[in-house]
Amino acid sequence: MKLYATTALALALGTGAAQAQQTEVNILRVQPGDDEQVFYSEVERAYEAEHPDVDVVFEYIANEAYKSKLPTLLQSDARPDLFYSWGGETLREQAEAGFLRPIGDVVSEDVLSGFPQAALEAYTVDGSLYGLPLYATEVIFWVNTELTEQAGVDHESIETWDDFLQAVQTLKDAGVTPIIAGGQDKWPLHFYWSYLALREGGPDVVTSAMEGGEMSFESEAFVAAGEDLVELAEMDPFQPGVMGTTYETASGMFADGEGAFHLMGDWDYLPMRGRATDGEGLSDEQLAIMAFPTISDPVTEGGANATLGGINGWAVTADASEAAVDFLTFMLNRENQETIAERGIFIPIVKGADQALQNAFFQRVATDISESDYHQIFLDQFLGASVGATVNDVSADLVAGATTPEEAAARVQEAWDFR
Repeated sequence: MKLYATTALALALGTGAAQAQQTEVNILRVQPGDDEQVFYSEVERAYEAEHPDVDVVFEYIANEAYKSKLPTLLQSDARPDLFYSWGGETLREQAEAGFLRPIGDVVSEDVLSGFPQAALEAYTVDGSLYGLPLYATEVIFWVNTELTEQAGVDHESIETWDDFLQAVQTLKDAGVTPIIAGGQDKWPLHFYWSYLALREGGPDVVTSAMEGGEMSFESEAFVAAGEDLVELAEMDPFQPGVMGTTYETASGMFADGEGAFHLMGDWDYLPMRGRATDGEGLSDEQLAIMAFPTISDPVTEGGANATLGGINGWAVTADASEAAVDFLTFMLNRENQETIAERGIFIPIVKGADQALQNAFFQRVATDISESDYHQIFLDQFLGASVGATVNDVSADLVAGATTPEEAAARVQEAWDFR
């Protein structure tokens, strides 16, 4: 019995030692839909089966809480190894603050060659690669075709902003709520101001304003974008209580059939259904997508075919282990990303993986992005945290009637000057 006890103790100590030697890879992600979480669980188990000395841990946080919590985490000892990123100036700020690890020297050329160069550039700061892209997204109008048909609106005939405003009025006259939006979180409303700026000012309007010179955020195109948004807001097109509605609630409301249009990214396809009262939401037959309208007489020509969205991905923190980087490349390999495409979770950016797409909406978005003249990353990320927050604020204030188009443009320029 003594020998047995000694052996058992040794085995227990050995097991404990093995567990103590495990490398933990902590990953922080904005709360995704259930299907995407299932995918990550599968990838986690597959990797751990091949690497028993690694323990992969995913943590999910709701969108707004994520944005507020991440800066504090990055400055602490509790920072994750990998975290979800929208790229842009925010990534640059994180890199310049020393929060990120360059990974260009530890990721093989074979892996890097699997990504479009433009997507890698979104995670590159001053020549150093700090993360890898996951997918490209496009902000489009989701359309409830039952409601538009009920009101006599042909969404396929909507091409210009004037056409859209007329459709809004027709829907109101028919007793249908034209637009569902999450005004409380503000960023869903910044899609309107951002798109209108692209349409009014051309595809380089934002980068030109960032560079200064003759163009600024107070230029005519940005003021005109504000005027266009105010014209829409004055029609009272949104659901009651829009400024007190979160993105998640608005997403579920649209899936419940409470409004005809929902300006949101393609990523909402599955999540909005999960947020519906019945957990199913609108069927594919009840849904359509529509590109953001053009402007009939823009300030500057050239923005009609620009798209707005993201090149979302993963950033690697300064203290991340080699195992963390290795897991990242495993998660983003073509086989795993084809699985994502086949299940219709999102549009993967790894070369060739999009060929596995079965979802007609995602196929359309993939074509839109590939054929666009310019793909503008969300302004609340592209311009950095402080300026991006101002863009969100002024967009919400324009909808609420709390600022003028001129004041909104001036506030963004001031934020840019003092960033």
